[in-house]
Amino acid sequence: MVRLARWIGRAANYSVETSAFSKPVLGIETSCDETGVALLRWQPEAPGAGLLAHVLYSQITLHADYGGVVPELASRDHVRKLLPLVREALAQAGLTPAQLGGVAYTAGPGLVGALLVGAATGRALAWALGVPAIGVHHMEGHLLAPLLEDDPPTPPFVALLVSGGHSLLVEVADIGRYRILGDTLDDAAGEAFDKTAKLMGLPYPGGPALARLAEQGRPGVFRFARPMTDRPGLDFSFSGLKTQVLLAWQSSAQDEQTRADIARAFEEAIVDTLVIKCRRALQATGATRLVIAGGVGANRRLRAALADAGAREGFRTHFPRPAFCTDNGAMIALAGAMRLAHGQHQGEAVAVFPRWDLETLPPP
Repeated sequence: MVRLARWIGRAANYSVETSAFSKPVLGIETSCDETGVALLRWQPEAPGAGLLAHVLYSQITLHADYGGVVPELASRDHVRKLLPLVREALAQAGLTPAQLGGVAYTAGPGLVGALLVGAATGRALAWALGVPAIGVHHMEGHLLAPLLEDDPPTPPFVALLVSGGHSLLVEVADIGRYRILGDTLDDAAGEAFDKTAKLMGLPYPGGPALARLAEQGRPGVFRFARPMTDRPGLDFSFSGLKTQVLLAWQSSAQDEQTRADIARAFEEAIVDTLVIKCRRALQATGATRLVIAGGVGANRRLRAALADAGAREGFRTHFPRPAFCTDNGAMIALAGAMRLAHGQHQGEAVAVFPRWDLETLPPP
């Protein structure tokens, strides 16, 4: 814990003592189809211990009839749910708005309408309360989510950020010092899960449904390629794998056991590909710590495979709890509180960035 506090203090050329931000920070997440709100009091030596409240509303039911997220509906639902969730989080923590020290909100990347709801609300609250506000990079929030756990990682480390919209391998030298090692060339891993599930007729949201079905599949009945592992590099491509699954499904009996067998083979191909790329990234950077975050980070087969690889090859893996793998307000409150504690904040303009390069973030 002391080492973590020294790292965070050193990252911004502030001492931990002089940069203390003792009042709670409100975190708001509205980048896609989940409305997340959290309250966190910044504690450099143990960030997770400062989490005071965490509430989350998912729009799964709203979008289920459409088989995917409808941006306009997502934005309108954030408008309806955000302030009630803020009130709920304050009540859960036993706080009043006047006791807040700052507001952090997701400024990007994400759906522009959804982002604007959180940004406008966050900026308005900050202005009304006379406290600083900061827009947080969604992927930095995911990257820092493991710091909420009891054994937080310290840099340098490699981070695998895998979700419905992103598949990134990032070298983390320090907070705000990020280098993209690998990116997706087409479908992200989570997107491939969802699209594959949909083509096999699984209910929305498809990714978790496919993972559950894969547990009933028989090993070795089908085998699919491990995309882009037969050549150098750390980029990802999963669209071809999705096509392989489609062809296998169309030429099969399409019964329940076949569906489960294909789901298992697909999941194994995704997991093996991610593990191979992670091992390459660790070897290329010399890092001995690996952080896994994002919605796909909750996948049990992926967690087990990376833990086994780490035990064999001598690297440590750090996962946030499953509730903090998916989009949530706690990770935004943490990332925002960390930067606010070191003097960063933004003006009164409401600005969001649907596309936002992680490498362009400044250090705190």
